[in-house]
Amino acid sequence: MKKKKKSEGGGRIRELFRRPQRIDYSLLAILMSLICFGLLMLYSTSSYSASMYYGKGTYYFGKQAFFCVLGFGVMMLFSCVRYQKLGMAKYKLLLYWGSIAAMALVWTPLGIEVNGARRWITVGIGQLQPSELAKVAVILVIPALICQKGNKIQSPAECLKIIGIAGIPALAAYKITQNLSAAIIIVGIAVVMIFVIHPKTKPFFLLAGIGMGLVVALRIYLQRFAGTDIAVGSFRLGRILVWLNPEAYADKGGYQTLQALYAISSGGFFGKGLGNSTQKMIIPEVQNDMILSVICEELGVFGVLLILILFGLLIFRLAVIAQNAPDIYGTLVATGILAHIFIQVTLNVAVVTNLIPNTGITLPFISYGGTATVLLMLEMGVAMSISSEIKVE
Repeated sequence: MKKKKKSEGGGRIRELFRRPQRIDYSLLAILMSLICFGLLMLYSTSSYSASMYYGKGTYYFGKQAFFCVLGFGVMMLFSCVRYQKLGMAKYKLLLYWGSIAAMALVWTPLGIEVNGARRWITVGIGQLQPSELAKVAVILVIPALICQKGNKIQSPAECLKIIGIAGIPALAAYKITQNLSAAIIIVGIAVVMIFVIHPKTKPFFLLAGIGMGLVVALRIYLQRFAGTDIAVGSFRLGRILVWLNPEAYADKGGYQTLQALYAISSGGFFGKGLGNSTQKMIIPEVQNDMILSVICEELGVFGVLLILILFGLLIFRLAVIAQNAPDIYGTLVATGILAHIFIQVTLNVAVVTNLIPNTGITLPFISYGGTATVLLMLEMGVAMSISSEIKVE
């Protein structure tokens, strides 16, 4: 009986894993370039603050390097996974509800509060940000649900159901962990997947146009409050007012944004040189969401363009994988990964340049963050798994 159970367990493992037919070296090269560039800039950006607070200039660099190595192992492991199995009922239910349950844990004794935000839980090797896990869950679960719908996905009601299913973890990220940026990304991933699979595109462009119009109208409406000295009772309203006029609220939340803008303006085209930033000494939490401002100060517009080109190449490679995936599920999963990278990079650049209110969103593979790095590498492993099954004539 024991031998039979052991053979059944081995069979399940062989069912889930397989030796990849090929390694996507193009994707791997782009990814390694981003990670190495990110580690270099993280050390340059955070060495001063790490020395001040921890007495060791390599504190952030060492931790991030560890998570990059861990993430590389996770990526290679998931490159050997049969990605189709991840859409099975038992796995998608575990991913979906597990991510929501993990977010609920932030309000238990396992939860950790950092800078007034309670978004992390304690795990064996450090801290875990559950909202990042929810992004991975949506990328793997929503495609399976879309595939189950078949042609019914053309119905507006079915599209709304899919968005509603993605909206539950998004609402949990917003309400439980107070992470608005994660909620926007989760819903955005689902919308992009539906857009790709839906035969009609006009409704999506119409809704996008209406949304942009509402944002412009809201800004015009709120602009008259930006210069007044009012008591900001709402955290979200406070960030909007800072966005509209950061100089008027320099002592009420606009300090980080202002210093980041000063760093960008002082960089010029080629920057002051690696390690020569002065703003990194005064920008709060510069190694996280504002790291791009220091890159702009040290390497100038040239350095930022280099990063954007690398992200562009990564998105292009993911688009090629999505277009040539052997099945619809693979296409949608690769599209979800692409959407995640694109939305997060776009939002981070917009925040740093003050085009949108500060949402605390990080730059993928560049900003400091262990959970985000490992889970992004997991997504890249799934993308490599899809790429390995593309038939090449």
